[in-house]
Amino acid sequence: MKNLLKNVSFAILLFKSCLLSGQDLDAKKVVVIDPGHGGKDSGAIGENSVQEKEVVLNIAKAILELNEKSKSPMEIYLTRYNDTLIYLSDRTKLAKTLKVDLFVSLHCNHSDNPYARGIEVYVGSQQTQYSDNATWLAFNLQANLNKKMGFESRGVKFANFQVLRETIGYLPSVLVELGFLSNGDEENYYSDSKNLRLVANLILTTLKSML
Repeated sequence: MKNLLKNVSFAILLFKSCLLSGQDLDAKKVVVIDPGHGGKDSGAIGENSVQEKEVVLNIAKAILELNEKSKSPMEIYLTRYNDTLIYLSDRTKLAKTLKVDLFVSLHCNHSDNPYARGIEVYVGSQQTQYSDNATWLAFNLQANLNKKMGFESRGVKFANFQVLRETIGYLPSVLVELGFLSNGDEENYYSDSKNLRLVANLILTTLKSML
């Protein structure tokens, strides 16, 4: 029954997106924020039990809240609004159905090396008409996050991750690795709700500057 409710919730969201895709959305730019993992898939887990799925969901929800409070001309949707596991293909389907202007997937990193640290932003390795805009977005996110957070920069990279592979042909999309939960300092950073809100504001400000 629980899994059925999850599927029904996402189906409702997708149905709403289909209705919206038929409307004139020129007045508002549309962005999908994709909090990675969820449900039984916790993603990376730090030594102090900080979970990637919770960190990225809290940041995504803060982005949504800050955007609504700012009366922004930007419309933001999340691929998940609670602790549920959404298939990767459904996440990208939402973005394509909405014909969004940007798709941003949020993650935290993990390494067997406890000293690995820093932020990296990925762009789809396939070259399309949206690759240049995606790369520019990635560089801006990297620069703004590193400048304000003080995390090391691991650069902009290219990869064939599914959420990028299935969107880059339709819209600018990036995947952000917001530091390493396997690093004690960076895990502690994400233990503070104030820092989550700061990261959310930095991402939102960057997105607004790109649209």
